Amino acid sequence: MGKRFREWEIDQAWLLPPSVRELLPKEHPAHFIRDLVREELDLSAILASYESRLGQPPYHPVMMTALLLYAYSRGVYSSRRIAVGCQERVDFMAVTAMQQPDFRTINDFRKRHLTALEGLFGQVLHLCRGAGLVKLSHVALDGTKMKANASKHKSMSYERMCSEEKELKEIVRGWLERAETIDEEEDELYGKDRRGDELPEWVADREKRRQKIREAREALEREAREEAEELGGQKTGELSARKRQLKRTGKPAKKEQRNFTDPESRIMRRGTEYLQGYNCQAAVDADSQVIVARGVVNRQNDGDQLVPMLNQIRANLGRQTRELSADFGYCTDENLKELKRRRVRGYVATGRQRHGARAPDPARKGSRWKREMTQRLKCGGFRSRYRLRKQTVEPVFGQIKDPMGFVRFFLRGLENVRREWSLVCTAHNLRKLISARLVGGA
Repeated sequence: MGKRFREWEIDQAWLLPPSVRELLPKEHPAHFIRDLVREELDLSAILASYESRLGQPPYHPVMMTALLLYAYSRGVYSSRRIAVGCQERVDFMAVTAMQQPDFRTINDFRKRHLTALEGLFGQVLHLCRGAGLVKLSHVALDGTKMKANASKHKSMSYERMCSEEKELKEIVRGWLERAETIDEEEDELYGKDRRGDELPEWVADREKRRQKIREAREALEREAREEAEELGGQKTGELSARKRQLKRTGKPAKKEQRNFTDPESRIMRRGTEYLQGYNCQAAVDADSQVIVARGVVNRQNDGDQLVPMLNQIRANLGRQTRELSADFGYCTDENLKELKRRRVRGYVATGRQRHGARAPDPARKGSRWKREMTQRLKCGGFRSRYRLRKQTVEPVFGQIKDPMGFVRFFLRGLENVRREWSLVCTAHNLRKLISARLVGGA
């Protein structure tokens, strides 16, 4: 007698459809995020925007918010991939209750409510705090360079803009002069239905390119003038070489670049490579790797981001961290003074030190503030609290880029990128909240 197997009837109809809660195990993250959005988050800012009774009823905003947060927590960011997930993935179906919004609906919802979705970061952070994940005994601050939704090959330097604009202007003028000498031949060249004096497409394309280059050049010059005015009250000796030249001339440097696809992104160095992107900031609680403050700038240097991150920690949680660690990029006299003024015990690297190399002598190098910080780090040795930085914030960036798969932005423009980064950080904190729930339940 042969082995018996369970029956496998593909075409058998179900007498009663199952509940979406039965599609997955009860401890699955899909149930947790769906119920958290329904019961814990305040979505009044999103719901208030739906006032008109005209047209077909839209998908429920709470369901769409839960779908976006769950998709981001699973490393799915493209609206098309989210829409496919609603059709093919059981975990997505458990969130949407089998509803299948198309990718345009998902993308339009995200763009329409991007500001309100950014505000969910604070609400989720307070839930993490209520679960005991945020203690603010030590916070590590760092930045990571993230690719923009633009290619670095679509950038052009100020010097090349000036030269190419003139060259294209001469080419187009030559073509126009040539077109003026043509008489009856225009009927054959352009057709009888056209006057013959319109710009041919091959001229218009060059003219359009010249127009775009001119707009980019003027934008660079405008930004340079505004920055030069801001530098007017500062002493020249305290400025960098670039800023001294900018203050003197009021014009952008020859190598200053602007991207045509996303003009607010910048060429930045990450390790040994250069990318078109943004500088993403995150302040992370050392006890749980929960992000307590986040931000995005389009500048390479991190130095001027320490104070805004401290301000955001207090605004988000109502009190300040007791300790803060940061790498050499944040080591300025102003930052060290601010840490002391706020009574935050800082551990900020005062130089780039190779592994195993001897620390610099604090009595010989740097200002008084940097000497004091060097002495603090040196006294701690291998037990210094500074060691928490590398094991706190850098793994968070690794988790966002690897398990969550977020390696480049999908939106363009600094404000949109800031809100998208906030949504990613919210999804990261949700993952930490889920992990804590599973560990607590175990």
